Amino acid sequence: MGTAKTFRMLSGVRPGRRALILGLVGAALFPALLLLSLVWSPPRFPSFEEVRAAHSRSDSVLLDRHGEILQEQRTDSSIRRLEWVPLEGVSPAFTAALLFAEDRRFYSHRGVDWTSLAGALAGFWGAGARGASTLSMQLAAQLDAQLRPLRQRRTIGQKWRQMRSACALETRWSKGQILEAYVNLVSFRGEIQGLSAAASGLFGKHALGLTSVESVILAALVRSPNASMDPVLQRACQLAGSMNLGLDREEIAAGVSRALSHPYFIRPEAAYAPLVAQRLFREARIRDGKAPGRVVSTIDLGLQRFAAETLRQHILTVQSQNVSDGAVLVLDNTTGDVLAYVGNTGEQGGARFVDGVRALRQAGSTLKPFLYGAALERRLLTAVSLLDDSPLDVPVSGGIYRPANYDRMFRGPVTVRMALASSLNVPAVRALNLIGIDAAWKLLRAAGFDRLESADFYGPSLALGAADVSLWELVNAYRCLANAGTWSPARFTFESAAVPGRRVLRPGTAFIISDILSDRESRSQTFSLESPLSTRFWTAVKTGTSKDMRDNWCVGFSERYTAGVWAGNFSGEPMWNVSGITGAAPVWVEIMNRLHRNTPSNAPQPPPEVVARQEPGDNGRREWFLRGTERAILPGVASPEPRIVYPPEGMIVALDPDIPPGEQKVFFEAEPADGLLRWVLDGRVLGGAARLLLWSPVHGKHQLALIDASDRILDSVAFEVRGYQKQ
Repeated sequence: MGTAKTFRMLSGVRPGRRALILGLVGAALFPALLLLSLVWSPPRFPSFEEVRAAHSRSDSVLLDRHGEILQEQRTDSSIRRLEWVPLEGVSPAFTAALLFAEDRRFYSHRGVDWTSLAGALAGFWGAGARGASTLSMQLAAQLDAQLRPLRQRRTIGQKWRQMRSACALETRWSKGQILEAYVNLVSFRGEIQGLSAAASGLFGKHALGLTSVESVILAALVRSPNASMDPVLQRACQLAGSMNLGLDREEIAAGVSRALSHPYFIRPEAAYAPLVAQRLFREARIRDGKAPGRVVSTIDLGLQRFAAETLRQHILTVQSQNVSDGAVLVLDNTTGDVLAYVGNTGEQGGARFVDGVRALRQAGSTLKPFLYGAALERRLLTAVSLLDDSPLDVPVSGGIYRPANYDRMFRGPVTVRMALASSLNVPAVRALNLIGIDAAWKLLRAAGFDRLESADFYGPSLALGAADVSLWELVNAYRCLANAGTWSPARFTFESAAVPGRRVLRPGTAFIISDILSDRESRSQTFSLESPLSTRFWTAVKTGTSKDMRDNWCVGFSERYTAGVWAGNFSGEPMWNVSGITGAAPVWVEIMNRLHRNTPSNAPQPPPEVVARQEPGDNGRREWFLRGTERAILPGVASPEPRIVYPPEGMIVALDPDIPPGEQKVFFEAEPADGLLRWVLDGRVLGGAARLLLWSPVHGKHQLALIDASDRILDSVAFEVRGYQKQ
């Protein structure tokens, strides 16, 4: 019978019956044609294992050193996916609702449901249309972008290729693999892809915990992901009724309203190190050109959580003293591994997006160990050298600098050990004058303080911490002391390239400074014997408070760890009556106690270049010296090389025309003051340098020199006088 004759015969049949006949004929012919096309040209598609391996979260994950999740952070803005969920992690209620709504004969067909297809063909030629896509066909379209509809509906060619792919998929994948892949790749609403993201974003739970109400709602969204609330409610109710679940419409409506009436929110599984994650994910994106899936860090999750909570709790106790913010950093001495990195106090603080570990703040007294270390290194001082703790006026370009101790008291001659351990200010300035600002600045740069201004910018205030430093720089510099004077960079990941360390101080110098910082007896002049700095195990520690109490520090190390804490306000507001003992130190002690709850910390052994000597007197104690600097008697006040203190090099003197010439003077000062030294200005001897010398300024450029009894020039500076004098 010819085709034309067949259609003439069907033309007399009623439309409904004609559609049924054509559907049955098509359903009978399609399997044979499909089988033939599969044999002739089988479709290509990835394996289940390849699809699962290619699945990636829209969040990057930061893991701690033990593989625990530290932080999840959104890095793909085009889609919202979570972890691949295995079939056993899917709620049975959702599986039942999905199969009932989308593919009731899923376990009986081999990719194409021919019964549904016959009905679809009948609907196509008849009065209505109905879908016939199985889960396998829908999954095939997920795996092959060419099978997705170009407009609203697929073309006949696309539908044919989709059926071929579904049948081929069923020959290679098991039913369980097809269903598992489907629930992880199907889109539910907006940018949400996969059941795990849908369950978390719309209902705030894991996929395994979905209820029957939530399951029928999600199954309704599969068909129309972006439908409004009413169509979703209607379809969910129809599905629940067809499945005889016994659910009330009001119950389903409440679920639909909860899921769709507000923007979805996927709460991260962990959020303990946001600043570290942001830094490492950005570095990975720059290095690899894409967002990372997982990054393993050196951080210890338990310590990170403890440090963050301890900091928050302590800041609450001092909030009444106008303290809002803080930061913590803990490093492993040997490897430089970052074990804890708390950049702020979170939502409790003033700025939860500010990184307090990297922020520049005034160092206070925390730089003193390095200044004294430079003096010991150059053999200008020993631990028993005496420095005068008395009022001091230091001429600077802007006037007179008068350093004072924290308690506004002076103690007269004190040893270097007591001056450093008790953090006295005036002796620190005298030590800085001994070594010179340039030498101190160079040592600080070598110790990792990379963002310092020029040496001239600070002047003598460098001794008291006028420089802006970060907690990151400070803690790693103290780690240098813990590592016998060798500096190396800290690291966040185990894959970080090893960088050779550099020698900053000799091992003997680092040992003596560490011994002083651990000496609770010498520290007691300022901090008492039983201060929070007195741990039950060996530690070396230093506190610091910046000008106007804007910054408070506590940094120190044990045999294995170096930790630092900063407390203050990111806004720059001063704190009220907060010292190193009450501000940062309590947090530091808590962290150190936790680190050494089961681990001892022993004092370092002296290196060969260090010798011990018993100081004279009934109460003489053993003291450490660099070999060659030990003395048989108690030394006097250290005598530095003579130098010009004022005027500084390059100073410009501006004369005031409103002041009589005789009233305008420039003073010259040398240190130490010595009657055997003389001033020479422009080749002419002015007088002795035993005291301040007042000179009537003369216009022009001048050269000032300090000479000894043998006419040897010990120091010289150039300065200039400008302006007009009234005649």
